[in-house]
Amino acid sequence: MGENDRGEFRRNRRLRWTPGMRNLWRETRLEVDSLMYPLFAVHGSGVREPISAMPGLEHLSVDELRREVVELAELGVRSILLFGVPAHKDPLSSEAYDPDGIVQRAVRAVKEEVPDMVVATDVCLCQYNPAGHCGIVRDGVILNDETLPLLAKTAVSHAAAGADLVAPSDMMDGRVKMIRAALDERGFEHVPVMSYAVKYASAFYGPFREAAHSSPRFGDRRSHQMDPPNRREAIREAKSDLEEGADVIMVKPAMAYLDIIRDLRERFDAPLAAYQVSGEYSMIKAAGRMGWLDERAAVLESLVGLRRAGADVIITYFAKEVARWAREGIL
Repeated sequence: MGENDRGEFRRNRRLRWTPGMRNLWRETRLEVDSLMYPLFAVHGSGVREPISAMPGLEHLSVDELRREVVELAELGVRSILLFGVPAHKDPLSSEAYDPDGIVQRAVRAVKEEVPDMVVATDVCLCQYNPAGHCGIVRDGVILNDETLPLLAKTAVSHAAAGADLVAPSDMMDGRVKMIRAALDERGFEHVPVMSYAVKYASAFYGPFREAAHSSPRFGDRRSHQMDPPNRREAIREAKSDLEEGADVIMVKPAMAYLDIIRDLRERFDAPLAAYQVSGEYSMIKAAGRMGWLDERAAVLESLVGLRRAGADVIITYFAKEVARWAREGIL
């Protein structure tokens, strides 16, 4: 007779009685290989400027970026997402697609130092124009179709510099189709597009805007970023980008949108990324520094939650720290 036949309860705790047993039966595992680390490149030399809203993160000049990626590679971090802070801004966001722009220079430097590092680049115009918006602005309106050629030009310039992956984050309609066509026409058929397919207009982006110097000068980005209450719309956005040629789809932010990550995982078999954004990072950091929670435990729990929801890759500012913990055998 079984335990239940004797009227006894089931002893589920048996499989979690010791650390070894818990590890043996663990359903979801967090690995450093599944983490992508964002970095912020700036002009100049010898620059390591702390980002006040994101403790532990810095603006890095290209020479310092070289040192950083060598350290990351030694820790086992194998992929990065590059953002650039330009030397100047103009209405056409010209440094975004300048062959000698900050991102293009950073890509070349990383590839020289660590050729095997997977380098993804953010493709957007917001930090490159005075308005701080993701597209061309005319009479206070963010123009969709006029923006697309500049996004495509930016993506091609990143690929020409050596980027392994381009990641359009602007949320303009049709940008994946135009970027894919432009890459193919220029001989970059091998370069994948990781689309910010489901990017919500979120309060959690605040610290990033300090880091990227990309705060809008007027209005907000709700005309193109998704409305947080919408769930079914995420399926439409992801479907459109995949049909236009996206190789990877992304959900941003991550922690407040676990249901969306799960929806996309169940609907599509394409690789799925989740971006644990600056506000999520800074909240955990701040609470940890105040002693209100165990920072390391909270970081690992949050990242495992994203993997459990269905994310194949997590873009996170904690990647470097997690890599250190992994070396200590903590994961």
